[in-house]
Amino acid sequence: MTVALPRWNSFLLEHTTRALSQLLPQLQRGGLPADRVLSDFFKANPNIGQSERGIVAEAAFGVLREKSALEKRAGSAFPKDMLVAWLSARGLSQRQLEYCELRESDWEVFRRAKGFDTRQITPAERLNLPEWLYQRLLAQFGDEVTEKLAAALNQSAPLDLRVNTLKMERDAALVALAQVGIKGAITPHSPLGIRLEEKPALQRVKLFADGVVEVQDEGSQLLALLLAPKRGEMVVDFCAGAGGKTLALGAMMRNAGRLYAFDTSEKRLARFTPRFKRSGLSNVHPQRIANENDLKIKRLAGKMDRVLVDAPCTGLGTLRRNPDLKWRQSETDVTELAAKQTGILKAAARLLKPGGRLVYATCSLLDEENAQVVDAFLAEHPDFAAINAAEVLEKQGVARLYGQSGEYLRLLPHMHATDGFFAAALERKK
Repeated sequence: MTVALPRWNSFLLEHTTRALSQLLPQLQRGGLPADRVLSDFFKANPNIGQSERGIVAEAAFGVLREKSALEKRAGSAFPKDMLVAWLSARGLSQRQLEYCELRESDWEVFRRAKGFDTRQITPAERLNLPEWLYQRLLAQFGDEVTEKLAAALNQSAPLDLRVNTLKMERDAALVALAQVGIKGAITPHSPLGIRLEEKPALQRVKLFADGVVEVQDEGSQLLALLLAPKRGEMVVDFCAGAGGKTLALGAMMRNAGRLYAFDTSEKRLARFTPRFKRSGLSNVHPQRIANENDLKIKRLAGKMDRVLVDAPCTGLGTLRRNPDLKWRQSETDVTELAAKQTGILKAAARLLKPGGRLVYATCSLLDEENAQVVDAFLAEHPDFAAINAAEVLEKQGVARLYGQSGEYLRLLPHMHATDGFFAAALERKK
């Protein structure tokens, strides 16, 4: 699959390709997540206008998505060569590119890419997947689903918002956004979500600054709804990160009870602080922990009504937003993460009181990080049982999700238009 280009004029082409020529080598080094590299690049280049930034970001992510196929088309892994091959694959002519700063060697790459025989591309390269991941998905989903899933993962994700119902109802938020020129519609599944038609600079929008709306993928919203915390309960977000799901849980609790936000990273918790202040919540208690066996956790053993475990994972369900992940992860990472996930799930389970609910979730597509981890846990812990995720969500106002079978929740981009998520709702027997 390819990402469509806007109708670029010569000015846009010249300036955008110049920016990409500087940006792509930084992304190619792979030391930091692509969105972080992109953010730092724009900060260092304030002369790049807001409208151009969207085009630069989309093109940069497009090159990342198609990295292995572009290397073959270009006959090189050099970032500029891959960019030229990417532009060629978009159907741009030599005449359209004459304003860009292309050398004779670049034109050779362009002509080579134009005449490339696509039969030389392997199935994995055609789907823009590393070979190991292609083989895993093929074994798990089969040919047809793997094709559809890969196609969806190679598209740009929409921008979803979650409405903070402590401050405004969703219908009112839709109207308020429309009044400032931001068009959106209700999300297909989440009763809290709005999907925007475009990707505006939300930092400039009062509703965002006031904490009325937060950026959160619809699938992530469903995880909070699956935990379904109630007013006055004791709740833990075990791997809180930057706090998106924590804020959703706090609003569902109507700002009553006690909500612990644990994370091992001081930096992630620091990024949570401004979001927390905007939200209007007072029942959230962010705390850094050293690991899953921290004394802070042991003191709360057996006292929690609800525990959310959004476990560290490969993140392969988020490739629409983070295309660099598929080139940064490996089979070794999957094995190491599965062991870590098992340890975290066991530690988090100790927090739960009898009759309480734990939700184990990842944004991975792979069974090794998902069902296999939960099935092994249930086999070792007869005092826990899985409850049907679809039935829980229906009680929270979520219509039955297409293609759901069994007790676990599985969200796939091509089927549900969300990021890829897995979740299991477990109950500790009374």
